[in-house]
Amino acid sequence: MLTIIIAAIIVILLTIGIVWLIDKFVPKKLKPVINIVLWAVIAYLAYSTFMSVYGEIQFNQLKEKRYAVVIEKLKDIRDAELAHRTVTGKFTDNFDDLVKFIDTAQYTITQRRDSTVIDEELTRRYGGVETTKDIVIIDTLGFVPVKDSLFGADTRYKTMMNVPVGQEGAKFELKAGMLDEIPVFEAKVDKSVILFDQDKNLVKKEKQVISVDGVNGPSLKVGSMDEVKTIGNWPINYSKEQ
Repeated sequence: MLTIIIAAIIVILLTIGIVWLIDKFVPKKLKPVINIVLWAVIAYLAYSTFMSVYGEIQFNQLKEKRYAVVIEKLKDIRDAELAHRTVTGKFTDNFDDLVKFIDTAQYTITQRRDSTVIDEELTRRYGGVETTKDIVIIDTLGFVPVKDSLFGADTRYKTMMNVPVGQEGAKFELKAGMLDEIPVFEAKVDKSVILFDQDKNLVKKEKQVISVDGVNGPSLKVGSMDEVKTIGNWPINYSKEQ
């Protein structure tokens, strides 16, 4: 972008210089026509330079708005997956199963307490001398529906597989598995899907972003199939919470 702007400015300055030279050395009869053409070129280059800068500003503003909406969906998917792991011990790669899980699953509310009981084996070994041992007792206090805990009365989880902005009908890609015997998951959508109706060159540039305050890489995602993590790849300026 900077290169284009500099090149346009140089061309404009050169054109102005040519106009001045024409004014000094070209016969009077030809001056009006040539001057009109050159000033038209200057106006066109100035307009093109302005639009190239303004167009990218508009692109970045729209991108940030769309990313923010997608991030909220990705956080819902992450919360649902974490609940699934808490209850079942693993993540799932199927949205239908995830929705069904939220509709039906329950958290078990427990309480841990210490207690002392007679150690029968040691008591026998010591010829009847009563021997005790410390144990931890886990009491089940009740159950709480996962749906109520995560979403309350809101039913937005039923459509969390749908990408909320960008290309119509697009869905998030969801993967799950094991990495070094540890459950992992990843939900993502390509940036070109979110920005499908934008300038292709700007979208291509956005997919190559490597920046501290940008969404690095070709997609917007949460979790990873290559690392044990459940955070998203967006910086804090796109979301108040990771």
